[in-house]
Amino acid sequence: MGHREDLLEGAKRCLLEKGYARTTARDIVAASGTNLASIGYHYGSKEALLNLAFLKVTEEWGDVLTKEGEEAEAEEEREVPAEPLDQFRETWERVIGSYEQTRAVWQLQMEVISRIDSDPELRKSLAGPQREGRDGLAENMLGIDPEAEPEKARVAGLFCQALLAGVMVQWLMDTDSAPSAQDLTDGLKAVLAGREPVRQDLR
Repeated sequence: MGHREDLLEGAKRCLLEKGYARTTARDIVAASGTNLASIGYHYGSKEALLNLAFLKVTEEWGDVLTKEGEEAEAEEEREVPAEPLDQFRETWERVIGSYEQTRAVWQLQMEVISRIDSDPELRKSLAGPQREGRDGLAENMLGIDPEAEPEKARVAGLFCQALLAGVMVQWLMDTDSAPSAQDLTDGLKAVLAGREPVRQDLR
C-alpha cells in the first residue's frame, strides 16, 4: 500500500481505539508508519481524513446488514426469508449478535453524531451516505427494493434508521435490558396489530 492507503487504514484504527475527538495527527502517523506531511498532501487535513475513515468504518460495519462479511459467506446458499418479519428478525440477529465484536463502531457512531452541529464539513460528508444507508436498511431489513419502490423504501428506511440509532443507545447504556432481535420483531408486530404481542415471556 502507498501512503494514502496507509493513512486511511491508520486513521480507521485510531478512530476505533481512541475515538474521533482524541485522535491526533501524530496518532495517525504512528499507526500508519507515514509522516505528518502526508496527511496534508493526500487528504488536505486531519479532519478530512478522519471523516473519510469514519465513512469507511461504517461501510465495513454495514456488511453485517448486507451479508457481505466473513460470517455471511457461509450463508451464500441460504434462501431469503419469505416473510418480511422473518427477514427483519434475522437482520437484527446479525446486528445485535455482532455487538461484542463491533461495540467500538457503535460508540464511534454515537460520538460522531454528537459532533455534527459543531462540524459543518462532517455533516456535509455524511449527507449522501446517510440517504444511501436508509435505502440499504429498507432493502436488507424489510426486503423493499429502493429502485422499484423508492418512496416506500425512503420512509421505511427512515423508520429503520431511527430504530437502529435507538437500539444502539440501549445496548451501549444497559446490555442487560437492551432489546433482542425477537423483542424488536414482537414490538413491530404489536405496533402493526395495535395490541400487545402474543409472546410475553421475560428474557
